[in-house]
Parts: sequence; structure tokens; C-alpha cells
Amino acid sequence: MMNCKQAVRLMSDEMDRDLPGGERFALRLHTLICTGCRNYRQQLSFLRQACQQQVAANDATPPSAPPAA
Repeated sequence: MMNCKQAVRLMSDEMDRDLPGGERFALRLHTLICTGCRNYRQQLSFLRQACQQQVAANDATPPSAPPAA
């Protein structure tokens, strides 16, 4: 059975790569029974989306002109 420390590591890894079937299944099972890790996963996802939106907004904003001397 996976513990919370292992689950947190896999949640982080999952953001960067596809997990193999066994790890994905174990993580899914753990988050079904562990409220703390389920909440952590939702928070991690929210933060990632917020950061991506901020980066996209910054990329869409043209750079401002330097102040006149």
C-alpha cells in the first residue's frame, strides 16, 4: 500500500510525465481513500493552472516602453 509521502512524490511526477499504469493505479487508489492527499492533489492542480494562466497573460501583454529621460 502506498503511503502519503510516496503519493505526493508521484503527484509531482505526474505533472511532468505520464505515470506507468501501476503507479497511476496505486496513486488513484490512494487518493480515493486518503482525503488529505486528495485535497493536496486538487491544490497542486489549482496552483499549476493559476501559474500557467499568469504566464499566458504575461506573454499576451506587450512590453511597456521605457520611461522617457
